Amino acid sequence: MITFLDQNFSQLNDFITQNTFSKIFILVDENTHEYCLPVLLGNLETEISFEILEVEPGEEMKNIQTVTQLWEILTEMQADRKALIINVGGGVITDMGGFIACTYKRGIQFINIPTTLLSMCDASIGGKTGIDLMHYKNMVGTFSFPEQIFVYPQFLETLPYKELRSGFAEMLKHGLIADKAHWENLIQIQKLDVEGIFPHIQTSMDIKQEVVDKDFHEKNVRKTLNFGHTIGHAIESLCLEKENPILHGEAVALGMICETHLSYLEGLISIEDSELIIENIQKYYSFIDLSEFKDDDIFRLLLNDKKNTDTKINFSLLSGIGSCIFDHECKTQNIQKSLDFYRKLSDF
Repeated sequence: MITFLDQNFSQLNDFITQNTFSKIFILVDENTHEYCLPVLLGNLETEISFEILEVEPGEEMKNIQTVTQLWEILTEMQADRKALIINVGGGVITDMGGFIACTYKRGIQFINIPTTLLSMCDASIGGKTGIDLMHYKNMVGTFSFPEQIFVYPQFLETLPYKELRSGFAEMLKHGLIADKAHWENLIQIQKLDVEGIFPHIQTSMDIKQEVVDKDFHEKNVRKTLNFGHTIGHAIESLCLEKENPILHGEAVALGMICETHLSYLEGLISIEDSELIIENIQKYYSFIDLSEFKDDDIFRLLLNDKKNTDTKINFSLLSGIGSCIFDHECKTQNIQKSLDFYRKLSDF
């Protein structure tokens, strides 16, 4: 269930009061500790003892080493199966915190309080938990719903512009795969700020939730949410390998450009629609230099994508603006052409 919090966090306090938690653990990173935790603690009304668990920010922390350290801390603090974990942060925190909760002692309850646009509209919704493995994105994880998702939109005001833009990529994706009107409303936004984006957040969240409700374990239609992520994840992983990470939304924007062109090359959309989509994505996202990445590097990661079967690289591709197909096996030369197409965008 997704609940928008009021100024007093009364819905969160009611949730805690209505349950019998033995102890509360609040997972944050350094940024949410500074900007968001004081707001939460200032409104939290409970006599249940709580502890703060803090990790360094960044995708590079979403690994088994960090998880093991937190499992050990929970054990040392005698967390039992009636404990509650509150994940306060962006996608890294909600992904990893959910994974920790649903594996510790075979599962304890957790809730998500997303603090970034990406987490509000995407990462905190859908019950996917996970960590990265050997720079491969989300290779180890579970399907496990949080007890609740509590959204406090004012946290968006703490975000730097690049984080807001990162989350906006997932909103654009939701429109492209499922709701043409949502896409058309989003591309009318002239300035990416909280005021411009806020009216569209609920729609984006609803699109994600509706898809998840139809296919929780990602057997069919939920795979459409991976549009832009097959190539995007590969580039994001390569940047992590080079210790020069880019934001998830930046990688997804790159991936959507490549996979939109790939949709055209595969005969799924017209050249006019392809050009229109790419032109609008480019309004918000600058070019990312891929010159140090060879196609072999990218294909190595594509072949390890979670959505593949056997040695086939499966894509979710656009069949129109607002519609998407999944499990589409592409011609290798078309994948290469889509990467070459992106590289040539640096000339414009």
